[in-house]
Formats: sequence, C-alpha cells, structure tokens
Amino acid sequence: MASKRGPTPTRLISNPFIKKRNLDWNLGLSNLIRDDDDDGSSNFDELPNQKPLSEENISEASAVEAGKVQINDHVGYFSDRLRKAALAPFPSGMPQLLIENYRRLYESNAGSLEGSHFIIHQHDHPIAGTHYDLRLQINKTSSVSWAIMYGLPGDPNSQRLNRNATETRIHCLWNHLIETASMSTGSLLIWDMGTYSVLPHANSSLMQSSSSDNEEDDGDVSPRLTEQEKLHRAFQSRKIRLRLHGAARLPHDYVLNLRLTREEDAAGRIKSGRTPTRRRRRGGRMAKAEETTRKQAATSSDSESTSGRGGDASEIGNAPPAAGEGDDKAISAMEREIRELEDEEVRRTNAYSGADNSIGSVHQRRWYLSLDRTACGFVKRRKEGRVVWEAEKEGKIIGVKGKEVDENSGRLAYPFYVRGVEVERSVLTGRTGAEVLRDEGVKGYVGRKGWQPVLK
Repeated sequence: MASKRGPTPTRLISNPFIKKRNLDWNLGLSNLIRDDDDDGSSNFDELPNQKPLSEENISEASAVEAGKVQINDHVGYFSDRLRKAALAPFPSGMPQLLIENYRRLYESNAGSLEGSHFIIHQHDHPIAGTHYDLRLQINKTSSVSWAIMYGLPGDPNSQRLNRNATETRIHCLWNHLIETASMSTGSLLIWDMGTYSVLPHANSSLMQSSSSDNEEDDGDVSPRLTEQEKLHRAFQSRKIRLRLHGAARLPHDYVLNLRLTREEDAAGRIKSGRTPTRRRRRGGRMAKAEETTRKQAATSSDSESTSGRGGDASEIGNAPPAAGEGDDKAISAMEREIRELEDEEVRRTNAYSGADNSIGSVHQRRWYLSLDRTACGFVKRRKEGRVVWEAEKEGKIIGVKGKEVDENSGRLAYPFYVRGVEVERSVLTGRTGAEVLRDEGVKGYVGRKGWQPVLK
C-alpha cells in the first residue's frame, strides 16, 4: 500500500532546466483536470523524470487512485469503467449490485454531513497479503479505515469469534468507488457497500447522550445526532456497535462490535509517535504494553511505498518493505524532496492528501472486531451439554447448516465464511481478483501465500 499524492507541485516549483513538453503526457483519460492546447489535445502535468504511464505498465484507474492524475468526476469515471468490465452474463447465484444503485448510493451520501456510506474491499496485496478493508464515512469527504485479515465474521458458533482490525490511514471518500489493480498493490475489488448505523451500548454515554439530545425540551425537539456524530462519540469511547446495511452481500440485521482496549490504545499511540513514552510502575500492565511495543518497533519496518493504492504495506502486522522500495537513484532530487514532504504530512495527520482526519484516528492501533450475536438475532441454548447460539425465531434467519447463500437473492445467510481471493467475486462486476488483474493489464503478479480462511 502506498501514500497518495495530491496535485503535482510542478505548478508551484519552477525549474528552468525542465522543458514543459517533458512534463506533459497525454493519458487519454476522460473527465481529467487538464490544460487544453489550442489544437484541443489534453495534457497532464506529472512529476519530472516520470515515464509515461504506458511505459510503467500502470492502468488508467490505478493512475487515478495513486494520485498521479486528477479527475473531476470520480463516480462518473469509475461507474463507466465498472460497467464496461462487468461480466455478462453475471455469475449465477452471486449477489449483485447494479451500477445505477452503486452510483445512487454514493451520491446520496458524499458531500453530506448526514452521509453514512461504508465500503468493504477485498484487497490482495503482494506484501500485506489478502485482507478486507472496512471504511466508514466520517465527514463530507473522508472515511476511517480498518484492515481485517480474515474478513468479517459470520458464524455465531465459530471457534474464532474475534478478528484483529488494524486502524489505517484516513482515506478520501471517493476511494469507496474503486475497483482496480496494479503490480505494486495487487487487486482491489468491491466486496459489499451500503450505509451504516451506530447503535448505543447498554448504559453507555452514547446511549444517554443520544436519548437526551433527542428529547423534547419545553416543546422543542433537539436535533438528532447524525450517524457521523454518533460514530465520532463511539470512536472516542473506543467501543463501536455498528449495524451494516449491506446493499448486496451481507445478511440483513448484521451487527458488529469494534473494541479498542486501553493497552492497545497506548501501544498504538506510542508506536505512531503520538504519545511520548512514560515510565510506568514496574510490572504494571501499561509498562508491559509499552515494552512489547518498543520491541516490536525495533524489529519491524515502518517504511511506506511511494506509489499505488491509498494504504500502507504495513497495514496488516509488520510487513516487510516492498522490493526496490527506497531506490532513490531512479528519481530526481526534487521529486525525492516532494515525496518526503508528502509522506511526512501523511504521517503527521494520518490522512491521505485530500482527506480530513476529523475523528482523531491513530495509525496501526489494533482493534478487536466481533459479531454481535444477540443483535443479529441469536440466543444461547444448551444442547448436549454445551452452549450453542441459535436463531431466536425459526425462519427469521436463512441458513441451514452447510448452506451459505440465499438462492433467491444471492445474499449471504448465517453461518457464512469469507473464503478469500480465489473464490469470492465483486458484487459489481462479478470478477475475481485474478480477473481484475487481467482486465487492468497486470501480468506476472505474484500474491503473498499462506492466507487461509476461517471455516469453523
């Protein structure tokens, strides 16, 4: 994963030794921010010493995603690309989100303080490996993000109920629209999207605040909290109870719990440099957490790639740096300085260019994610000397043992399991990760091995 680049600084930094024609490359992208020549041709500014995209074996969509070029209309651009890439006929038995609904869903939330858009991407990264990115809208233009190694849980009786959800950079909201691939970042496909609701915890300050804010006072009704405001309060309390209204794949009434312990909060802040290390009582829990964090930091890499998708190769655990990363011989001194300034700004704000970290996100804090079994409609029952979770009402939840998909809609039903890049397909185009790589012209890609789905 990589740090994003905003508008090219070559407009601001004049260099008399670089001819303008060597900075302009005709990319043939529609809807791009451009300067039109007298003959109607379109030119785009890129960093000096950068090859044309066709020579770098990078697709148009990947160039947009990486920030190498800018577009005015993200939803129009990606809608057109995805419409052309969709398989016809669409794979049978697969959940499908029509492009029109995908577009309408995004447009109804983007740019709004009441927007509550979410996206789940399946990301097969060559270094971090296969994982699933959960992103939630936090303001008009941005989203908070977690990388989940094994995907979302779907079995109330699973032997592995919890998932590690690693907090990553704040992304631009238009990243919710992307389905693309490149050699350095692997494949990215849309697993599901929709809207979210933040639910209160019992006896929590969020519940009390939400209730008081919505009560009538002297005949006046106080304004309701938006989902963004609820998410902000829950995020600060380190306990988020979340209902995802998936548009295609997730079951109805799907509820998750996200929890950040005090120890993981402290460890994450120390690792990110947000909080200075303080001496704790010898043998205390905080001291142990700090010591563990220092040892991990000493043996892990914090390096970040400088091109490609909005994310970091180190999103999942302590991933090694990409091959060839840090090779400064191939770039100019000016470009190297620009990249260093951009990387420093991303690290300082924990947000990519164009995104606003209005929620106080801290990079690489490790949250714990689990299925809220009660809210999903399950109750505990004792059978054959052990406790099992079963549907509260027979027929309410589709999901006969061993059957994961509702044949009528293709929507997942309990119990379900996330099976990974070789099996699952995009809800928009019906493509697998390998087919996304093929369509984007990526050849010779080798993914990280060893990923195994949780199937019990």
